[in-house]
Amino acid sequence: MDYQLFKLTCGVVAILGLYTVLYRENKFYRFWEHVFLGLAAGYSMVFLWSETLKGGWWDKMVGTTAEHANGSGASMAYPFYAALLPIGLMGYTVFNKKYNWMSRVPIGIILGLYSGQQISAWQNRYVPNIVSSMKPVIPTTLEFTKPLTKGLSKEATAAINANLYPSQAITNIIFLVTLLSVLSYFLFSFDVKSKIIHRMSLNGRWLLMIGFGAIFGSTVMMRFTLLIDRMYFIWIEWFKQGILHR
Repeated sequence: MDYQLFKLTCGVVAILGLYTVLYRENKFYRFWEHVFLGLAAGYSMVFLWSETLKGGWWDKMVGTTAEHANGSGASMAYPFYAALLPIGLMGYTVFNKKYNWMSRVPIGIILGLYSGQQISAWQNRYVPNIVSSMKPVIPTTLEFTKPLTKGLSKEATAAINANLYPSQAITNIIFLVTLLSVLSYFLFSFDVKSKIIHRMSLNGRWLLMIGFGAIFGSTVMMRFTLLIDRMYFIWIEWFKQGILHR
């Protein structure tokens, strides 16, 4: 057995060992679970250094000698980046009862930077969604569906896109009804006397359940995608190519 076949065989045994949990918890599964967690921890350490610490901290602290786009052979070093090392190591004092108060320093810095970053992230993520939710509902033409624009000039395409067709208006109305119903479910979760708001809140609950069902269905399909990929690895890459062709 050559190295390639041996590597594929180990992968197949690991996959089958992890899937034995579908039957029940067993020692064979626990063994491969610990192997997977150990490999994941080792990979995470290497990934942390190569993708985060080396480029974002070490190279900036000592400078690099690689060729850059501007033609210079080295980049400037910033020795003050070394001050980040003891601050980061303070986080590990959480395991010491006497000095665990020092771990609050890096945690406070991270939380402060993260909070400021999330304000910008919230604006970039949700403000465009709020703007895009303001859809027109009054058609500007009597033609029901939007014509095809393939092969037309830019002026003709712009003229077609400038109109709101009845089919698009119906879609926008359904979107707005769904949006307002879901918002009313969260904003008016307390007892209300208005039958309209109560009905919209009830519709919002049903629409949320439909949305959650679609998300759950896509999650199940993603699990099946992973299963199909692993079965392809076992039956095609290992059994057919590795075993039958030897």
